Amino acid sequence: MIEQLMSVMFILTVVATAVMAASAAIQGARLELDLFGATVIAVATAVGGGTVRDMLLGRMPVFWITDLTYLFTAVPMAVVMYFVATRLPSGNGRRLRLLMQLDAVGLALFTLVGVRVAQEMETHVAIAVVIGVITGTVGGMIRDVLCNVTPSVLKEDLYATISLIGGSLYLVLDRQIGEEWAVGISFVGMLVVRLIVIARTDMAAESQV
Repeated sequence: MIEQLMSVMFILTVVATAVMAASAAIQGARLELDLFGATVIAVATAVGGGTVRDMLLGRMPVFWITDLTYLFTAVPMAVVMYFVATRLPSGNGRRLRLLMQLDAVGLALFTLVGVRVAQEMETHVAIAVVIGVITGTVGGMIRDVLCNVTPSVLKEDLYATISLIGGSLYLVLDRQIGEEWAVGISFVGMLVVRLIVIARTDMAAESQV
């Protein structure tokens, strides 16, 4: 069972790394960066939250140094999504919408991974939730800061809050119904709420046009 759960967390981390790298590559294309610049930002985004998490928890060297899977995931994904994004029509919000949707997936996944890693380090539950929020939000913050964009966590109430509630829900459900169900329910909950917020923001923007 332990090996199975570790495998699940590994898969979640790889997927989260991929989607966050993709979101940053799209942002790079939107800002007309070259491929190298977009890839650098994508890698920093993909591993940023986990790097801060590992440093705070004293897990050294950090995860992507001991396992190259994450770099080998982030770099190709960034390259592919950069070229995909450059071929999407600009000016209609399609690329931004895709970026935000990918970011929503990454927020939910990295939050759960962060909480789980903190649990493995036997931290207090409150610290585990905080570590989950940090893991879930820091990558997106790095992407936005490097792209000279105000980070979503600083301008949207339902960004870090979703991560906070989702991480807390996971810990409660983990004790009640087991980890696999807790991961699934918490992930879906965070993702759905975040996508609803994005959709409502889009509708509000369209109504003002």
